[in-house]
Amino acid sequence: MTPAVRAFFEAQRQAWQKRVEELEARVAQLERELKKHDHFRRPDPPSATVVESVEPGSPHDIPQPTSKKKRGGQPGHPKSERPFIPSDECDEVITLLPTECRGCGGPLTGCVAEPWRHQVWELPEIKPLVTEYQRHRLVCAGCGKTTCAELPGGVPTGQSGPRLVAFVSLLMVCFRLSKRRVSLFCETVLKVPLCPGTIIKLQSIATAATRPAYDTLVKKLPQQDHLNGDETPTKQGNQNAWIWTLVASTFTVFAVRLTKAACVIHELLTLDYAGVLTSDRAKMYLWCQRLQWCWAHLKRDFEAMSERAGEAGAIGKRLAELTYEMFHHWHRVRDGTVKWETFIKHRDRLHGQVYLALEDGTHCADNATAATCTGLLERYDNLWRFAETQPGLDPTNNAAERALRHPVIWKQLSFGTQSDSGSRFVETLLTVLETCRQREKNTFEFLTQAITAHFAHQKPPSLLARA
Repeated sequence: MTPAVRAFFEAQRQAWQKRVEELEARVAQLERELKKHDHFRRPDPPSATVVESVEPGSPHDIPQPTSKKKRGGQPGHPKSERPFIPSDECDEVITLLPTECRGCGGPLTGCVAEPWRHQVWELPEIKPLVTEYQRHRLVCAGCGKTTCAELPGGVPTGQSGPRLVAFVSLLMVCFRLSKRRVSLFCETVLKVPLCPGTIIKLQSIATAATRPAYDTLVKKLPQQDHLNGDETPTKQGNQNAWIWTLVASTFTVFAVRLTKAACVIHELLTLDYAGVLTSDRAKMYLWCQRLQWCWAHLKRDFEAMSERAGEAGAIGKRLAELTYEMFHHWHRVRDGTVKWETFIKHRDRLHGQVYLALEDGTHCADNATAATCTGLLERYDNLWRFAETQPGLDPTNNAAERALRHPVIWKQLSFGTQSDSGSRFVETLLTVLETCRQREKNTFEFLTQAITAHFAHQKPPSLLARA
């Protein structure tokens, strides 16, 4: 082959190679765009099947075995039934004795020590307990002035008692019912007439009763060694708003604000906060002196980077593999299968390898990859604060994201709040709900106690008190 011919084929090969790389990059881009819109795709119905043409006699032509199991519980599977309560705790016990033999019809005598037990659970007739206070106004025989009897201490000036206020509050926040549906439920099930306007008044009472407990938790936020922070958008009337959350080990605080700026974190934590704040890489958290970036977010970013073409994809794949390895070792030390010292050795090695990979990424021709790697290197310590001291913090922000699940569903059903007072009610009740869950408290009982104390002008209960 002459040099001219060889040069011609080499030029053709390079041209085709360049074309292949361009097509690969295009395919990767289309796949990323497709993933962004996966939630808009309508899934196939369960009954839909895909029929492929296969050649007779091929391995795919073999009929697939069908399961012979019937639907439902299988033989030998233990039944899942409501456990029996002790007989002496039942409201009524009815003794049933057979009167004649089922075989010959003869009379039966005696009794058994342990009869077959059958318990039926039923709701009592739901009827509101209404107490009337008749306040007499008497005339003084001496001066002629009239004096009316005062209501006993703790009796509300309105027509709703503590348990009713607590129940209505739970229906709105915990069970995510609108005011109109709460009104309908109370009227049809509880036989308590409540219009939406009255429900708004009860909402204000619940806020005032539980706000002292809420303010106590807010004051304790700056004292925490570690917090998880996150936020989700909502609405307050026609304005954009955000539900913020800060999760501590023993309590959670929610705050509804009309801004997503760092001033909200400054308000809740103060500028002197010295603990570790775990969050995503949003800019409003960057002021924190000791920040831990969520490795779950990093993992998704590295996986997306690995799908890019060329050098960017190789760097992303390398970072993703190092992330998988980090999680593997972390789960083992968290489960107690390896010692902390062993994990530290792996951490030190991964610390250097991730740094080198990010450093290579800063020189990548792909601008997005280079920007991501540069930003991570500038605040590299934010990746490893979770493993500074034993036993270590969780490297993810899952605690805050779990806490936000209920508010996210609530806002989707309620479309947010309509006023500042509504926002104060929502943030306070959400805080009570989540904190009671963390501390294994009965939320309804706490709300009832708080509202009772509010009516009696007594010291409110604490959310941090032992259950």
